[in-house]
Amino acid sequence: MCTFTLAWQVFEDAPVVVAANRDEQLGRESEPPARRDWERPVVAPQDAEAGGTWLGYNDAGVLVSVTNRWADTDLAAERSRGLLVRDALRQDTAEDAVRYVERDLDGREYDGFNLVAVDADAALLVEWDGNRRVHQFDPGVHVVVNVGADGRYTIPSRREEIAERQAANADRLREHLRPEPGEHSREWLDRAAAAISDHEFGVCIHGDGFGTRSSSLVRLGADGDSYEYADGPPCETPFEPVDA
Repeated sequence: MCTFTLAWQVFEDAPVVVAANRDEQLGRESEPPARRDWERPVVAPQDAEAGGTWLGYNDAGVLVSVTNRWADTDLAAERSRGLLVRDALRQDTAEDAVRYVERDLDGREYDGFNLVAVDADAALLVEWDGNRRVHQFDPGVHVVVNVGADGRYTIPSRREEIAERQAANADRLREHLRPEPGEHSREWLDRAAAAISDHEFGVCIHGDGFGTRSSSLVRLGADGDSYEYADGPPCETPFEPVDA
C-alpha cells in the first residue's frame, strides 16, 4: 500500500504540492532523498535493491511518483516499477513523461501500478493492471491509493475487504484535505502531513514485516522548491528538510 496526495493548481504560490507515504517491506533497504545525476539533475530517494525510486522531481519541475496497484491479474513484473519512475524523470514535461511510460508499456510488462506525472501545466495518472489507462487530473486535490484515485476504484476480489477499506480511507482523506478559504500552500501541506500521519485515516500502517517506511512532503513553487522527508513512519518520525 502507498498513499499519494496532490494539490495541483490550487495555490498561486505553488502549483504542485505533494504529501505521500511509502509502504514497503521493512527489510528492503533504501537511501534518503538527495540530488542525483540520472542523465539530468533529480532530487529523489533511491531503492537500494533495484536502483529506482518511488518519488522524485527534476530540474524542469516535473514530479513523478508511483504506487502499487492491486489487481486480480497476475503480471510478469519483468522490471522494477521504480526504474520506470527514474526513466520518466529524464523527460522535460509531465506529458512527455507519460508518453514515455506508454511507449515503455508497449514493450515491457510491470507489476500493477498507478503512476502520477505532474508539473505546473499538467497532471496525469497512468493506471496499469494489465490494461493501460491514462487520466488527466483537473485542478484540485487528488488522492491516489492502490485501488485507484478520486473515487474511481477497482476492487480486486482477492483483497476485497482491505481494498474496500482503503477506498473509504482515501475518500475521507480527500474530503479532509479540501482547501480551506484563504489557505496557503504551506498551511495545506502542514495539514496533509498531519493527516497522513494520523492512524484515523488509515494511511500510516504498521504490520508484520510490512508498513509505512517513509513520508515525503514536496512543494514546487514560484519562489523555489522544498522537500521534507520522514525516514520512518510519520506518526513517530519527524520530517527533516532535504538539502537539494
